[in-house]
Amino acid sequence: MPVPDFLLALRRHVGHGLLPLVGVTAVVIGEEGDVLLHQRADDGRWATPGGILEPEEEPARAVVREVWEETGLEVEVERLTSVLAQEPFTYPNGDRVQFLDLAFRCRPVGGAPDASGDETLDVRWFRPDALPDMPERIIDRIGYAREDRPGPFYLT
Repeated sequence: MPVPDFLLALRRHVGHGLLPLVGVTAVVIGEEGDVLLHQRADDGRWATPGGILEPEEEPARAVVREVWEETGLEVEVERLTSVLAQEPFTYPNGDRVQFLDLAFRCRPVGGAPDASGDETLDVRWFRPDALPDMPERIIDRIGYAREDRPGPFYLT
């Protein structure tokens, strides 16, 4: 995935040190309950669309932007479904990050699946009982978004 310019500038100052970042994730659920996933170009794995919140960007707007960039679909945010800190991660170049992930349940309102961008190899709808192999944190995000709860899931 391309690294946002603001993060490249920040890295020039802090090097590879651990950076806390805010990430946004969309769990897009279709009318029949299917879940939209995209196959990431950087590692070939299936995932929910999402990315890094940029300076001065609202989280719900960011997640709509990320879905469009990665899948070609226009979505409407329905609600915040989970707020969770992920385990620290080290990229191959040595950069260390820890994401606070804000996951949103979204519904499609336009566009068509499109994998022609540089971040995505494929875009598909999956039945919840037939999801591809993915990290447990992504499976959990999908589960939280499918639950009927008044507020987001978070650990206490």
